Amino acid sequence: MEKEIYESYIKILNEELLPAMGCTEPIAIAYAAALAKNALGTLPEKTEITVSGNILKNVKSVIVPCTGGLKGVISAAAAGIVAGNHEKKLEVLAGITEKEIQAVKSYVTAAEFKVKAADSGCVFDIGIRVFAGNDTAYARIEGHHTNVVEISRNGEKILNRDVAEEDADDGMTARSCLSVKRILEFADGVDVKDIEEIISRQITYNSAIANEGLNGDYGARVGKVLLDSFGDGLHNLARATAAAGSDARMNGCSLPVVIVSGSGNQGMTASLPIVVYAKKLNIPREKLIRAVALSDLITVHLKTGIGRLSAYCGAVSAGAGAGAGVAYLLGGGLDEIAHTVVNALAITSGLICDGAKSSCAAKIASAVDAGLLGYEMYKRGSQFYGGDGILCHGVESTIDNVSDLARVGMKETDEEIIRLMIKDLA
Repeated sequence: MEKEIYESYIKILNEELLPAMGCTEPIAIAYAAALAKNALGTLPEKTEITVSGNILKNVKSVIVPCTGGLKGVISAAAAGIVAGNHEKKLEVLAGITEKEIQAVKSYVTAAEFKVKAADSGCVFDIGIRVFAGNDTAYARIEGHHTNVVEISRNGEKILNRDVAEEDADDGMTARSCLSVKRILEFADGVDVKDIEEIISRQITYNSAIANEGLNGDYGARVGKVLLDSFGDGLHNLARATAAAGSDARMNGCSLPVVIVSGSGNQGMTASLPIVVYAKKLNIPREKLIRAVALSDLITVHLKTGIGRLSAYCGAVSAGAGAGAGVAYLLGGGLDEIAHTVVNALAITSGLICDGAKSSCAAKIASAVDAGLLGYEMYKRGSQFYGGDGILCHGVESTIDNVSDLARVGMKETDEEIIRLMIKDLA
């Protein structure tokens, strides 16, 4: 593999596989709020929160960790202001004490908050303005969860970056180098020492929260219901484990996850089914590391043309990635992996994202099921073909079509989903 491409793939994994505690959109609000409070230098009396519709969609119904069960934009901002550590970024709420949790609850009712819609046209946009006496401070995140574009105090810019929406991943490695063929070459040829630490962290963190979901009582308990209903066979255990991680994460569990494409649910979906297969089938650790890396990169590749936030459920991409990772784990080459991805996309493309919440776990189970079915179909000589619906001849052409479907075709769907979700908040 070309050295430049190899190094780009290493960078992409390091940029994508970040630890985060809680659903990443409310955590991004908490991060922005912590930045604004730090710039202000004191506890704000009033906070104005400006968010894009997609942020509101993903924050409205999910429990913010370390808040004692609180949901929503105001709760996320309050947690970041009262107890957040801005230096920890997406782990901004890690380490909050019980005393601080009670302080967050009190602050939500005692302080003044105002939430309004962003008019920037950027899908991912968070602005937090805080006030105390005659002083004010502001922090803004745009494009992706840690992309801070402005911090100011009393009108004086502490940080200022002009980042247009199309450049929202400014500073990150270009994803245009990704293709299924090259990703397989990378998985086969990578020096495992170059990725072992970061992939091992993903396996450890995501396995821990999945076990918490299976042993605890979180949300709709999708993972536990799957095991109780359909048993612990390998296929069902793989989808139940991924779903259980989401059960816990969407319902306030404070354990961290490692994200992919800005999403903890996608990070768990892309990794946990492969971990389950490797454990049950006694696959060597090195093969597991390579397979998870392949799944992560395919997930990123599938999401690149869609964007981080849209009406298209990101679990679909991660489920296809997981199916490809299992195919690789079990000895599959380019044909098996490419057809697994195409088959999976044919099954679940169009599954909508209506925000972060308990039902994400069930969507993850469906996406993993599609990925695994896509692989099993090809093993048995069955497949979907180019010309079937939106499928094209070749995996890359199919990925392009799905990207257009999600980014362009589902734009109005996204707007209608947001309208339906917020009409009761008007």
